[in-house]
Amino acid sequence: MTKIIIADNMELEVVEEIKKLGQVVYKPANLANELKDAEVLIVRSATQVNSELIANSARLKIVARAGVGLDNVDVAACGAKKIKVINTPGASLNAVAELAIGLTIAMLRNVQKAHLQMKNKIWDKGKLIGSEVAGKTLGLVGFGRIGSMVADKARALEMEIIAYDPHPKESEFVKFVDLKTLFANADIISLHVALSEETRNLINKESIVKMKNGVYLINTSRGEVIDEDALYEACKSGKIAGASLDVYKQEPYTGKLLELENVYFTPHLGASTKEAQIRIGKELVEKLKQELVTW
Repeated sequence: MTKIIIADNMELEVVEEIKKLGQVVYKPANLANELKDAEVLIVRSATQVNSELIANSARLKIVARAGVGLDNVDVAACGAKKIKVINTPGASLNAVAELAIGLTIAMLRNVQKAHLQMKNKIWDKGKLIGSEVAGKTLGLVGFGRIGSMVADKARALEMEIIAYDPHPKESEFVKFVDLKTLFANADIISLHVALSEETRNLINKESIVKMKNGVYLINTSRGEVIDEDALYEACKSGKIAGASLDVYKQEPYTGKLLELENVYFTPHLGASTKEAQIRIGKELVEKLKQELVTW
């Protein structure tokens, strides 16, 4: 029977479906030891699948990432050992896109500040005048599956949409521009790029200078896309009016951005909806079934 290790949290109904495919060990205390005779390793974002972890995994054939990115999987090391890497790129798209839109509205309408004030029995609505998203120019950095879905939702909110992507696509309602033009014209910038050497610290001191004064920034992609020191200074000075972050270079995040009142935080909730987790699980189960029938 195929031995399957599930290293990170998963919906219990998904775990039950995976159990139909083999012998499942769920969240083992000693992952390296359990992997010695396992054929399949399933992870989310918490477990780092590095060369050290898989070095003694003699029987491992598949590393399955329940999610989109493969940042936490050493794909090259897996390839060297002929371990196939699979993921579920389509299952969490809507959840991430909805969060990006939700963070945008919440930030412009001071929802977080209002909530905290009310919890402290403070009624000070005069200082919570916000802005509407309708009519604002949304700049999407990255126009893949998530970025394009954000554009669809933003269009319904009557936003003007410009986008940058290395491979521009045809769209009736999105204008594709270069990064310099996007930074100069966007009222709100939302990041939807994969992590690469080209995108690492894409938002830095130099790129922030090119942005409109009082711009808003949303990041639901990868923490490493933003230079934290540059963001801190820009938010502190007011060059960036507000930033909403769901991802960080190091998680859990405890950095200096927490000091600022105009930076808002969520703990990597992009795919954290019940619906997305079920979709991720179902997609993962189907992919595993396809792989296992070939053994």
